[in-house]
Amino acid sequence: MNHYILKDMAPRVPGPGVEMRIIHGEKMTMVFFRLQPGSAIPEHFHPHEQMGTVLKGAVELTVAGEKRVIHPGEAYHIPSQTVHSGKCGNSMAEVIEVFSPVREDFK
Repeated sequence: MNHYILKDMAPRVPGPGVEMRIIHGEKMTMVFFRLQPGSAIPEHFHPHEQMGTVLKGAVELTVAGEKRVIHPGEAYHIPSQTVHSGKCGNSMAEVIEVFSPVREDFK
């Protein structure tokens, strides 16, 4: 068994106000995001299927043109090759996302 302590993992910072802590398995990748208020993930798409849940704060997701604010206790699914983006609300947010297959581009 592999064991991870998130606070001890060095974050990757792909853009202003966005921190990622990444764990890779054999067939999937799990990412722990910490988003500062107003930070954004620009519109993009990838071959990976993606699922996520918000732990703290709120995130506005736009998936295939549909906007929705995701709150703690809610989850979402983004099919592969689907254009999507995200924006943090007015307070810090924490989000967990899982990707399949492994995000080689995150290694």
